[in-house]
Amino acid sequence: MTATGKPIPVPNGWDRRGLPGWTYHSRALFELERREVFLNHWQVAGHVCDIPAPGDWLTFDLLGERALIIRGRDGLVRAFHNLCRHRGAQVVDGAAGHCKSALVCPFHGWVYNLDGSLRGAARPESFGDMDRDAFGLKPVEMEIWHGFLFLRFLAGPQPPVADLMQPFEADFAAYRAADLLPGDVGGWSATTLPVNWKSVRDVDNEGYHVAMAHPALQDLYGRAYRDIVYPGGISHSHGEFGATGGRLWSVRNYLKLSPRPVHLPPRLRQSWTYYGLFPNTVFAFTPEGAQFYHDIPRAKDETRVDGRLYRYPHETRAARAARYLATRIDRATSAEDQQLSIWSNESMKSTAFDDFHLSDLEYGVRAHHDEIRRLLPVTRLDDAPDEDRIDLLNEDLRSAGANLA
Repeated sequence: MTATGKPIPVPNGWDRRGLPGWTYHSRALFELERREVFLNHWQVAGHVCDIPAPGDWLTFDLLGERALIIRGRDGLVRAFHNLCRHRGAQVVDGAAGHCKSALVCPFHGWVYNLDGSLRGAARPESFGDMDRDAFGLKPVEMEIWHGFLFLRFLAGPQPPVADLMQPFEADFAAYRAADLLPGDVGGWSATTLPVNWKSVRDVDNEGYHVAMAHPALQDLYGRAYRDIVYPGGISHSHGEFGATGGRLWSVRNYLKLSPRPVHLPPRLRQSWTYYGLFPNTVFAFTPEGAQFYHDIPRAKDETRVDGRLYRYPHETRAARAARYLATRIDRATSAEDQQLSIWSNESMKSTAFDDFHLSDLEYGVRAHHDEIRRLLPVTRLDDAPDEDRIDLLNEDLRSAGANLA
């Protein structure tokens, strides 16, 4: 499905309900989500600036799959399954690192070149006539868009990244996203929450709660915040600052120090902008820095919130200080959202929970749920099916929908 570039207006008389509560606590549904929502949709693993030199690598793990992204001697960036072709051991261990000339499996010492090809197996005579060309690291589908590294473990319904993100092309170009450098102010503080991943997304997919739950953001941009939904599972939110604000120390000093880059169009010079990618990724840009964050499911009731921070080249001292203050504001906001996610997730288990009743300002939540309903029609059922029937029932409903179409 290719995005049209035109936002979706909030329809009149739309169904204000969300996904039923059972979908947040079903093990069988979580397994469907693993296959049909996560492994076959684009995931962001980092930026080319995270691996600047040949031999630099980083990893990305998702629901039983392990990816290795490495820059080769030729300067090209490639992605592979982080599995040795001998016994499946991890070829590299850790989040990021560097190897001088080759990757060496720590289990039996198989050696791979930086382009993923097999240089040689330990004790090669013990394998008979083995074709080395047939035992290189298995590639993972990867696309690079404005410097960001997008991976997909299985073929899926989303179009190429450039087509999917086309409505945001001009903004990412204006922000000079391809030229970003790794950030060094505080770093990203990853957190694991005892919640279903959808509870995290539900909180992050709307700005209706900003005025009540986020004092710093309310002080920064208040009613200027807007959410915009596009077809294909992408969204855009922004809050313009400077007209009011400055009651809180971090906000007041941020407003003094934040740059107004002349290369940005006026609408972005005093704005925090967020670009959402279904199912679980958000890019965030400010005039002095950028980040992406994502909700990585570990189990039906466990989600890791993680991401990476970036800065712009030729950073001034004032811009660095503003970036520190932006990170400070964002960390407080993240902590507030985490508590809201926990409360929301707990409510789904209560017999008193009837349904969502969404405001027009929460249409982003509905749009995200609709994308899940489209992929997994079993989530349209109000009452929880038997766990052992969910997979088959989902296929029956999909087939019925296809026949009706």
